[in-house]
Amino acid sequence: MTSSLRTLLAFDYGTKRIGVAVGQELTKSATPLITLNNSEKGTDWYDIDHLVKEWRPDAFVVGLPLNADGSEHAVSRAAKQFGDQLQARYNLPVYWVDERLTSVEAESMIAASRKDVKSGRQLRKKAGSRRIAKAQIDSAAARLILESWFNQRPQS
Repeated sequence: MTSSLRTLLAFDYGTKRIGVAVGQELTKSATPLITLNNSEKGTDWYDIDHLVKEWRPDAFVVGLPLNADGSEHAVSRAAKQFGDQLQARYNLPVYWVDERLTSVEAESMIAASRKDVKSGRQLRKKAGSRRIAKAQIDSAAARLILESWFNQRPQS
């Protein structure tokens, strides 16, 4: 399979949630899929197994959270461990993307898309209907991570 036809799953790894997106290299497009719960006990691989079976990716892209100066921190190490586990479990390549500020960008994009036309102010969802769910932000961040990876690749 040529690299331009590959399907990729992207992950925005966090200690509480893991945002997931899927994309296709030919179109360089990505779509948010889901946000999975994560815990101190470790990653629940059941849902990831299901996603891999459903989407049959050719590779993974994992966001690497870094400090503003580019240095690593505890979540960086946990994300690397997660990526290493993905590679070992599914025997597929894992690519890394600097994900600084993707969650902030994702939240801004979601908020902008919900702009209240009448009053001109952004709607922040309140309990239930108007508050931007963190899970939605995480899957949107995974989409941005994958799109960033696409944009960094040389043109084929």
